Amino acid sequence: MFGFMVWLLFLPNAPYIITDLIHLRKTNVAYLWLDILVVLSFALSALFLFYLTLIDMQHLIKANFKIKLPIATLTNGFLFLCSFGVYLGRFLRYNSWDIISAPQSLFTTIFNMLKAPYKHQAIWLFTLGFGCFLSLGFWMFKHIRSPQQEQTNKSANV
Repeated sequence: MFGFMVWLLFLPNAPYIITDLIHLRKTNVAYLWLDILVVLSFALSALFLFYLTLIDMQHLIKANFKIKLPIATLTNGFLFLCSFGVYLGRFLRYNSWDIISAPQSLFTTIFNMLKAPYKHQAIWLFTLGFGCFLSLGFWMFKHIRSPQQEQTNKSANV
């Protein structure tokens, strides 16, 4: 259980890299294409590994729990929790270590957001939008098949 909590705590760091694209507006025009390629390659690699680790965790949950858990619902919950974590990191400048180094500040901030959701609409809009982006990406990631897999599936159905 401790390993799962550590995994969940650091999971938002992977999709967070996508938000580094906002720094491209401050880049030197001469290096814009280079910066785009570098940031995009890191962001896409992180997203790929993010989705792989979600699939691994789905398999671990299925294997280690005797009761049937709604894996798709749990996964979507993780995706939207990560989106909330990305918001905390990008805009409120919290990081994963703050749960250890400054838990009171972090939990007070989260409690205030939950207590008055209408005062913090930007947070919930970002969380919803980025969560939908991550969910759509995960759905596409799971449904991409190589030509060999497609051929294997076709021959298995015949």
